[in-house]
Formats: sequence, structure tokens, C-alpha cells
Amino acid sequence: MIGKVYLVGAGPGDADLITVKGLKCIQKADVILYDRLVNKELLAYAKESVELIYAGKLPNYHALKQETINAFLVKYAKKGKTVVRLKGGDPFIFGRGGEEASYLVERGVPFEIVPGITSGIAAPAYAGIPVTHRDYSSSFAFVTGHCKEEDTVKWAALSKGIDTLAIYMGVNNLPYIRHQLISNGKHQDTPIALIHYGTTEQQKTVICTLKDVLSVVEKEEITNPSMIIVGEVVNLHHQLQWFETKYNSLSENKNFNYSSI
Repeated sequence: MIGKVYLVGAGPGDADLITVKGLKCIQKADVILYDRLVNKELLAYAKESVELIYAGKLPNYHALKQETINAFLVKYAKKGKTVVRLKGGDPFIFGRGGEEASYLVERGVPFEIVPGITSGIAAPAYAGIPVTHRDYSSSFAFVTGHCKEEDTVKWAALSKGIDTLAIYMGVNNLPYIRHQLISNGKHQDTPIALIHYGTTEQQKTVICTLKDVLSVVEKEEITNPSMIIVGEVVNLHHQLQWFETKYNSLSENKNFNYSSI
């Protein structure tokens, strides 16, 4: 009897931001393959007999290659197991969830997608930055910061046609990204925010402009994982920031018991 694979979004870092359905999947899983940025607190809700497999990726180092992860999903499902592929954020937003789902379809393995809150929305929200606002932004785009040698990102369209950009994991490529934005029409005084470890107690938000972002990043020692937000909505951070200044009071109220779900 064949099992089933659940491609589950674990959310952006704060364990409380996982969906109820995502948590139920964790609780019933026989096998969980989890990524590097998944909050490990979530694994505590799995049953004692669960098999945990770390599938994290770092730049230039993968604990498991994607081909191996794909093979494991099929292997355990065909043993009749309930398999959870636990991903940071959302499975279908820069999470290779589409690739894994296609692999399962081609091999006749049943699956479900359980969406998660992506960091492109959650990190700015925790930094007091709405990605849309009637006065500043009627459009936004998710952009990969992992630029390949043959860059397929449409920088001209993004620079001129989109009000707010949410750039994932782009710190290492920031000089290139900055150059592309400015050379394609984005004004150098455009506000930019870098949100390091968004939604977690390690969150750090730095606000500057495209003009001086490289020197600010170096001075503040900002590294990945970080979300980069570009656009006029960044200016709302100073008015709407709430999480970093109130983290201590928030942490005192994190007493919800998931065990009854």
C-alpha cells in the first residue's frame, strides 16, 4: 500500500506562524525531511517514532542533493509511509516544491501541497513594512537573489514597473542587484530595507537607500538569511515597527498549546 507525501511550508522562522494543517501533517508523519531554516521547535510536535532526515542546504554545501531528496520521498512513500517534506516559508516560492511535486507525479506517488507563509511577506510585516499600501505601492514582486551566470531576472521590468520588490537571499549578490536596479531606472535614493532572520528573536532591520546600501551592509555586518525590500513602503518602518521593540513582551505570550490540535 503506497503512502503519501505532504510538501509543507513551515513559515518564515517564528514557529507560531505555521498553519494548523501544516502542524497536523507534522504530528502524523512517519518520516520528515526538513530544511535548514525550519524552526526546530516544530519537530518537537512529531510523534516519537518519526524518522527525521536533515536536508538542509548552504551555499556551496548541500547535506543532501536534490536528486537524493526526491528519491527519498518516493522511497518512503512506496513503503506505505506518511512523508512530510518540511520547507522554510512556502513550498512553491523559491522552495523547489514544484520540482519535487513533478517528480512525485511522474512516479505515481500521491501528494498534497500545504502552503506556508513566505518570508517575502512575513519578514517585512514583522519589520513594520507593508508590501502594499494605497498611498505607496499597488504592486509587488518576489525576486530571487540567487542570480545565475545567465541572469533571467527581468531587471528593467522590475525597476520601472513594480512598486515593491521582495528579494530573497540576495545579500551575497547585492552589488550586482544594486547595479541592475539603478542602471535600469530605479532611483538611487529609493529606500531599501534588509531584514536579517525575520520573525525570529534574532531579527535585525537596517534601513537605507540604494545609493549607500553596500557600505551600510558592510558596516552592520548583514548576511544571509535576509530579506531585501526595495520601495517607498520601506519608509513606513519608522512608524509601524513593532516586533523588535516589543519582542520581550511578545515572547511572554507564546504559550499556545498545539498538542490538542
